[in-house]
Amino acid sequence: MRLPIRLTTACCLALAAARGHAHDTWVQASAALVRPDDVVHVGLFLGNHGNDHRDFRIAGKLGTLDGVRLEVIGPDGRATDLVPDMVDLGYAPKEGFWSGRFVPATKGLHCIGHFRQGIRHGAMGFKGGKTYFLASESLDAPPQPHGPLPQPLGHPLELVLESHPVLECGPGRKIAVQLLFKGKPLADQVVSFVPRSATLAAGFDATHERRTDAQGRCSYTPREGDVVLVVAHLEKPDEAGEGYDKTAYAATLVIDVPQRCPCCAAD
Repeated sequence: MRLPIRLTTACCLALAAARGHAHDTWVQASAALVRPDDVVHVGLFLGNHGNDHRDFRIAGKLGTLDGVRLEVIGPDGRATDLVPDMVDLGYAPKEGFWSGRFVPATKGLHCIGHFRQGIRHGAMGFKGGKTYFLASESLDAPPQPHGPLPQPLGHPLELVLESHPVLECGPGRKIAVQLLFKGKPLADQVVSFVPRSATLAAGFDATHERRTDAQGRCSYTPREGDVVLVVAHLEKPDEAGEGYDKTAYAATLVIDVPQRCPCCAAD
């Protein structure tokens, strides 16, 4: 089932230019595996990804959440809007990040989806991000993966998981994704898999970056537990309109890789 996140109307957000790309946003959950009725804190971060948008460095925060979409999509497909109750965790306007609170009522896989768009410095930007957490009655022996994998949210540029974002994550376990552009596979595009503890090499880093195949697919196998930011960018100079002369797309996906795969925890 396709779960579209509606595109907002043009809204001027702080999308400052940095090395050919505007600032990116990504979302993180305080835990990837929780019990129903546990509190999950959701962070909305803004970074310029200074190494050509391939790091976890924070570059201020969004000055306003007007026009920003951030919601938790439950196992049943119902969406809960987090924006009205988000709090600013920075002392100064460009410091810190936005934080929200969510309590899952049911077990199952939850998606945190984020989207924003706006014009800045002559470019229209479309930014989509997501992460996942699983609510399980047992943290020691969570259920084996079952049912379909996470479905696309409908972002213009989107990273869609082809491996389970929680139960199949761990050192030596492949993170498999498909990159979609307007719903179709995007071939021969760079996808960066950025561990929070790593610094990517300049240019193309063969250890942490991949090019998508003809079906927009690629994968990465982490060597140890870490938080991994998966990110892809696409610029379209031929997509111009009133007030902008090009369009820039970005997709982010955050995966919390534990030191030991949850499926192996009971072994």
